[in-house]
Amino acid sequence: MEHSRRTFIRTSAAAAGAVGLSSMASGKPVAPVKGSDEIRLGVVGAGGRGKGACVDSMSSSEGVRLVAIGELTPELARGARDTLKNTRVSSQVDVSDGNLYAGLDAYKKVIHHDEVNLVILTTSPGFRPLHIAEAVRAGKHIFSEKPVCVDPAGYRSCIASAAQARKQGTAIVTGTMYHRQPSYIEGVERIHRGDIGRVTGGLAYYCSTGIWYRPREAGMTDMQYQLKNWYHFVWLCGDQIVEQAVHNIDAINWIMGGPPVRAFGSGGQMTRPEDSEIYDHIDIDYEYPNGAMVSFKCRQIPGATPRVINTIVGTEGKAFVNPGEAHIVDTDGRETFRLKHGGMNPYVQEHKELIASIRSGKPLVELEKTADSSLTAVMGRMAAYSGKEVTWDFVTRSQHRLMPDMGAISFETPIKSPGVQIPGQFKLI
Repeated sequence: MEHSRRTFIRTSAAAAGAVGLSSMASGKPVAPVKGSDEIRLGVVGAGGRGKGACVDSMSSSEGVRLVAIGELTPELARGARDTLKNTRVSSQVDVSDGNLYAGLDAYKKVIHHDEVNLVILTTSPGFRPLHIAEAVRAGKHIFSEKPVCVDPAGYRSCIASAAQARKQGTAIVTGTMYHRQPSYIEGVERIHRGDIGRVTGGLAYYCSTGIWYRPREAGMTDMQYQLKNWYHFVWLCGDQIVEQAVHNIDAINWIMGGPPVRAFGSGGQMTRPEDSEIYDHIDIDYEYPNGAMVSFKCRQIPGATPRVINTIVGTEGKAFVNPGEAHIVDTDGRETFRLKHGGMNPYVQEHKELIASIRSGKPLVELEKTADSSLTAVMGRMAAYSGKEVTWDFVTRSQHRLMPDMGAISFETPIKSPGVQIPGQFKLI
């Protein structure tokens, strides 16, 4: 019944959204790359992760070339190209001055570039649903960083985009690299086959130290400042639980076979800069359809001990599925399995599998599961911000929307920060 309920929600959203996607389609024929055809990349958002994804993609497979870059300013676009020209894939960087695009509409110029057939989307996360939808309409293959949405409206857009991509035969692979890490894959498979018995609960942490902060420069508008210092504004990053800790939430959903039914928890801010909107600690209890409870904690506290773990408890043992290795112990504490991480870099492997799927004519589309994990993180944020229980039924239909209408904003558009959300005052809609 639980599976059927979620499927109904997803199918309904996808059907409704696909109509909108179809009606706005560019009219260009979709032509998936096959055989040994060259993969020509365009990147939207060429910061640290964007440049890294370009290097990972170009080093993963033969016949991959970067031809277009989109950024907020000309200086950022040019700087990204110059940096990439000094990497091990420099010979594959073929971006002329005319293919450097800047501004809030740079994404359209990269996505609709005639040469580009694979788009890398690595801007701040708030823009992800919009950029994915645009690339799907243009008939382009997509690599999208995680998370893929920061609010329920973005989630529904992603579900619709996934349905349209499957229909037209274009790929969407996401940056959830644990799915390409052998220790994670083997650990999860052993849980699924019953090595620890029936799963009854778990514990997951994504605890790190402080993060970067970019001070305001003289003459910046509010919009320019928030876009530059995006990690500290919820409409752009979704808070730490969405932007960073979604990796662990995705791993737990993978283990549990889907998203939770409800979330309850708390959070707050103790160490952030004065104008930061985001919490620095969030604790959420997620309940899954089989009744299992997972206690989830994330924090970013300077000087505190970092810890990233996933511990799953079953009737016949425990599984520890962590970034460095996976291992299992029985109820007496005897180790029955251990596998350290090894093999290809998972950041490269995800691009290798994406490109192989495109060339085989069987494009991968894995957006739905990453959208589920992103919304699970949003659900946790909403529970912490409100101090109330939030259910999956509610959050999939919620009218909560963070992103403004991009067609109506510019660098000069006034934007006011709501400040730090206070539990008991934040309204669920």
